[in-house]
Amino acid sequence: QVQLTESGGGLVQAGGSLTLSCTASGDVFTGNTMAWYQQKPGDARRSVAAITTKGMTMYEDFVKDRFTATRDNAKNTVYLRIDDLKEDDTGTYFCNKVDFKPWPWGPGTQVTVSS
Repeated sequence: QVQLTESGGGLVQAGGSLTLSCTASGDVFTGNTMAWYQQKPGDARRSVAAITTKGMTMYEDFVKDRFTATRDNAKNTVYLRIDDLKEDDTGTYFCNKVDFKPWPWGPGTQVTVSS
């Protein structure tokens, strides 16, 4: 069973930056496009960024130019750097593979942006 573990969140002031990490247990990243998701209380998870095995990235329009996804396949880890944080970025961030059968969701990492 693959286990995903997200980390790197925290309480930050608007305008600051954070880098989130997500590591998968086992050698499972190869061949999988990975995505980052954001969830706000009461809302469904929504994707914010995706990155292919070869590093091609795709971003939702509302985060473009501020979010940067990268990955290290050797470490089974994906990263999400968020620059110029805004209060609306507040939420819990998850990663998972892009697949109609995703892996079990990890606990996520909480990002709280204060004004």
